[in-house]
Amino acid sequence: MKLELELENMYIYNVTINIEASAHNHWLQWMKETHIPDMLATGKFSKAKMCKVLVEEEMGGLTYSIQYTTTDKQTLELYYKEDADRLRQDFSKLFAGQFVAFRTELEIVSEH
Repeated sequence: MKLELELENMYIYNVTINIEASAHNHWLQWMKETHIPDMLATGKFSKAKMCKVLVEEEMGGLTYSIQYTTTDKQTLELYYKEDADRLRQDFSKLFAGQFVAFRTELEIVSEH
């Protein structure tokens, strides 16, 4: 018997980042100690999960997926309006030219 948890209106704001190997250690420490805590401190996300992507990229570097969980689309929109520019600027200043990032919004349908 499988246990399926139905989750209504839960969203993940997913940021996938490829960071140059030369900046990796500094970036990883900064993400864990500064950026992820700053994201959670906005009060718009209940948790964050950082995953290393295990596929080697042709461009080199190391790739991570950082997943921030939020309760609804409106809260995510508030993050974009109130916090995203400031937090992205901090990131871009520190690691300019050393990363490629793309963002995806995911709706959680179920968890098993």
